Amino acid sequence: MTTQTWKQGLLAAPGIGVALLPKLACPFCWPLYAGIVSSLGLGFLISTAYLLPITIVFIALTLGVLAFRANHRRGYGPVVLGILASAVVLMGKFYMESAPVMYSGIVLLVAASVWNALPRRVVESCPCKTPKEGE
Repeated sequence: MTTQTWKQGLLAAPGIGVALLPKLACPFCWPLYAGIVSSLGLGFLISTAYLLPITIVFIALTLGVLAFRANHRRGYGPVVLGILASAVVLMGKFYMESAPVMYSGIVLLVAASVWNALPRRVVESCPCKTPKEGE
């Protein structure tokens, strides 16, 4: 796996990481979020109202990375799987509020990222013998 391929696979991490954040309902997580967000100067983001848009932005970034030059890597299969996984994550987290559905979407999103990062097999064609005329 080349360095560039590894780095492109790493770009999916923010979308997956934000999707794993709870909906700010866990009181044990509040100090962690406050510390991270305040250190970045983004204290106003500690609100449930901003969690859906932030999740959508990072998932869109992840899908953009999957779609970037897809025809030169693994085709559009990882992109389609990523779109399906993103829909499952968003529905599981914000519509159904189901952790198992959300985590299954995250597993699919990770699978799409790994599939996209795998190097393509290079198939070398062998020169074929052409029969000489008259044989």
